[in-house]
Parts: sequence; structure tokens; C-alpha cells
Amino acid sequence: MAASTSPTPLLLAVLFILLLPALLAAATLPPLPLSTASRWVVGADGRRVKLACANWASHLEPAAAEGLARRGVGDIAARVAGMGFNCVRLTWPTHLATNGTLASLPFRWSLERLDMRESVAGVRVNNPALLDLPLIDVFREVISALASKGIMVILDNQMTTPGWCCSRTDGNGFFGDKYFDPNEWLKGLSAMATMFNDTKNVVGMSLRNELRGPNQNVSLWYRYMALGAEAVHAANPNVLVILSGLDFDNTLSFLHSKKAELQFTGKLVYEQHWYGFSDGGNWEIRNQNDACGMVVDSIWAKGLFLLEQGWPLFFSEFGFDMSGTHIGDNRYLTCFLSVAAEMDLDWAIWALQGSYYIREGILAYDESYGLLSWDWCTARNPSFIKRINSLQTPFQGPGLPNSREPYNVIFHPQTGLCVLAKASKSVKLGPCDESNAWNYTSAYELVVKSTGQCLQATSVGENAKLGTDCSKPSSKWQLISNSRMHVSAELTKNGTRVCLDAGLDGAIITNQCKCLSLDPTCNPESQWFKIILSSRDTPGGSSILQLPSVGPWPPTSLSS
Repeated sequence: MAASTSPTPLLLAVLFILLLPALLAAATLPPLPLSTASRWVVGADGRRVKLACANWASHLEPAAAEGLARRGVGDIAARVAGMGFNCVRLTWPTHLATNGTLASLPFRWSLERLDMRESVAGVRVNNPALLDLPLIDVFREVISALASKGIMVILDNQMTTPGWCCSRTDGNGFFGDKYFDPNEWLKGLSAMATMFNDTKNVVGMSLRNELRGPNQNVSLWYRYMALGAEAVHAANPNVLVILSGLDFDNTLSFLHSKKAELQFTGKLVYEQHWYGFSDGGNWEIRNQNDACGMVVDSIWAKGLFLLEQGWPLFFSEFGFDMSGTHIGDNRYLTCFLSVAAEMDLDWAIWALQGSYYIREGILAYDESYGLLSWDWCTARNPSFIKRINSLQTPFQGPGLPNSREPYNVIFHPQTGLCVLAKASKSVKLGPCDESNAWNYTSAYELVVKSTGQCLQATSVGENAKLGTDCSKPSSKWQLISNSRMHVSAELTKNGTRVCLDAGLDGAIITNQCKCLSLDPTCNPESQWFKIILSSRDTPGGSSILQLPSVGPWPPTSLSS
């Protein structure tokens, strides 16, 4: 008799440990289809679904998703999920849907016509099943691979003709431009919406990327965006319909006076872009507090106001030089993350791809904004992946455990961590999922809701602590500087004003406030904190502090 080949419990345990990363990488799609409820995107069960997306380009000259010569499509999809993203904004050129010759062109031929023999060899090794498929079927296979990992897809019409986007004079910028025939565009939207009508993980369609150029105007925006929205909804009533603004999608300010008028409801989302190179911040030569405050006010006037008015707004592109060496980008990023936390934005980072088949005539072009390395093997900036983790799940919205009784958390955008109160009366940075429920009161006190203990400053250079006497100036925390992120109190002994500061070990200390204004070389980020609203569950259902309450909680409203 042959020996038994049944796996032993030990072997099963080892296999489980080895397979655990892959199992964890396979996310689960939310209840679909998605719709909107006031400013929120929600699932079919009415619960908030936060769009935490990566942009994956598929609109350049080869008209195929980037990276397929570097890694298997399933491997790339697993990396998206493994980095914590639940969504991909997948770009496409109009001609992929309207030009039958292009759509039916085998992937191999598309690469060969551009003299990219190395890419052909790479696809043969990494994605042999895709090499001879028509381009439109390659597109379908990419979406299918993402579905297998529980990744939602938003289809973004990036250009008409395949190629790099964008410039003011590329003929793809606005309705009626040389390569932007509105009728062909409408035909393409309808065709793509119809094609994926029964594809569950295709949850939204962005009508056109970065409208721009000398011919852009508001009246044609209202006309054609309404026609495009209605065309998509008629062909596929399940998907979100996403409308971009003008001036490279930097502004939706014209919506102050008039919103898009559509025949359907519950599916409309607006989108906006925000990059440090185009937001007017002059980040490298201006004091960082002044720059952040000014830029946030500008972004608010250009689009963020929509959230306050009850309309969903998707920041479908933001990004930075992932090398970490670009001072302006680093400063902009921390400001962006503070707003993303405070407003609990839906967002998509540019970009997933670490390199391109070809971009602007350069083969194997390195994407310095790419999440992945040039060879698509590793994360280009692993610390950023950790930093953004707390923003990949919702802080607020319908269906969260504490939706009816939200509380405050104290977010540190430099690290992506939150301030935790420990039973030892000390405070330190830690994962936002472990945050206490704080209350920032109308008297400027930061109080742990379950205990009534408040945050107190003791002296310069010393750890902040928790105490029960909240009446002194050292327990009154005001938001100062133009960034509104320095959290400051006065010491009881001498009236010195100090600010919360994050030490290298994560301890929360109080130091003299730095970089408040003027100096463009000073870095204030260790002292930047955002007091934001959260409806997440808290550890133990209430707080990580299990001390008895000191009395009834005062009926003051939450404020930030």
C-alpha cells in the first residue's frame, strides 16, 4: 500500500502562512451597484463606499494597459489590492471604442507597429495569453483580473487619439477641437458603457479627462456633459457618472451658480484634480503654512465647496515625485493628505504604473510619480504606502458604527498616524484604527470621551499628558497659523505658547511653535495635526482607555 499523501496539520498551517499574503490581497467587492447619498458614494446596502483608487494608464499609443510586458496581469492586480487600494481608474482613448481597426488590432501588432520588440518579448513571457488578443479584449482581461482581486474599476475617457495627455494644443482638449468630435465621443461613451453593462466591478465612468485649451467654455460644458451623462446612463444605469471640470480639471467654480441638469438622480459625481505643480502654491519658495492655507482656500473655491453643498466630489488625480527628493512635492503632499483626512475625500493617485511602453517618444519611460518601480517589481516608496493606509478606509459616512454619534480623532499628516491616549496618561502616535474617541469642545479642550480626561501641556520639550483639570490655559488648544494645523496652548506657569509636536519615537510632546509664517526654509510638518470627525468603530467599542468616567459628558457639539 502506498504511503498516505494527506497533508499533516503542520503542513496545512505552513501552507496557510505562505498563502496568507495572497489571501489578504484578494479584497471583496462592496454590495453593488454604487449610488450616491448626499455627498457620499454608497453601496447597494446604503453604507459608505470610499473610493481609494490608483490610476492605471491604458490610453497611450499602444492602447493597452501599461506594464503587461513587465508583470502578469494577475500579479499587477494583486499588487493593487496588496497596497490597500479598492479601485482602479482605468484610462482609455475614444478610438478604442469607436475605431474598429484599432479595437481589433492584436496586441502584438500594436507593439510591433511602434517598433517595440522588447515589449513584445516581455508580454510573451509575462502575459502570453494576451499577446495575440485584440486590444479591446486585452482591455477586458485587465478588468477581469482586477475583478478577481475585488478591485472596482472606473473607466476614464482620457483622450480621443491614443497618446500622452495633456497639453493645451494637442487637439484633444475640448468639444470641437481637431481630434475631439462630440458625436464620436458620445458614440464612444455609449459603446463602452454598453460593453461593460454586465461587468459587476465596473462601477463608474468618467466622461472626459482634463477639459482644457483655448476653446473651453462653460456653456458648451453644460451642453455636452449633460449629453454624455445621459448617454452613459441610458446604456448602463448601474454606473456612477463622473463629470470633470475645466482648466485641466482644476476648477468647477462655475457650479457655484448652476449645477449640471440631468434626467436621472443618485449617480452623479463631480471630479477635480490637485497637483502641487499647478495649484499656485509656489511650495519651494513660500512658507509652508502660508502656502497650504492659501492653496486650500483656492481648492475650496474651485471645487471642495461641492461637498458642503451635498454633492459627491472625487479627487481623481493627485500625485507627487515618489523619490521623495522634490521639496515642493513633499510639502504639497502633506497639505493634500490633511485635506483628504479632514474632508474624508474619495481619491485616485496618479499613478500605478512604474514605467510606460513609450511616452512622448521615449521607450520604457520611467514614471517618477509611479507607485511601482520601473520594473513593476516593488513599491517605489514603501513609506508612502504605509502613510496613506489610514485614508484608504472611511472616517465618515452612512452605515459606519458611530454615524449617529461621531467623535474626533487627531490626525498627523506627516506620518498618516493618529494620536492615541494610553492608560499611563501618556499620548503617542499610532494607527488611526486604534484611536480613542476624542471631543474637541467649544472651550478648545481635547477630551477623551470615555474618561473625561483632557490633553494638557506641561512644559517646553516635555510629553503632553492627560489630566482631569481642564480649566487651565494649558488645556485650551487653539488652531493657529495659516495652515490651521498648529495645535497650540499656553503653559500655565509663564504663558509661553507651545504646540503639539511628534517626536521621532512617536511620543507627543509640546515645543515652541515653529515655522508659523514667513520663513520658506522651515519645515513645520512634525507640528501639523488635523482634528477631524470620525464615525469609525473604536477599539473595544468605545475607547482604548478602560478607566471609569469622571462624570456625565457635557452636551457640547463636536467641532473642528
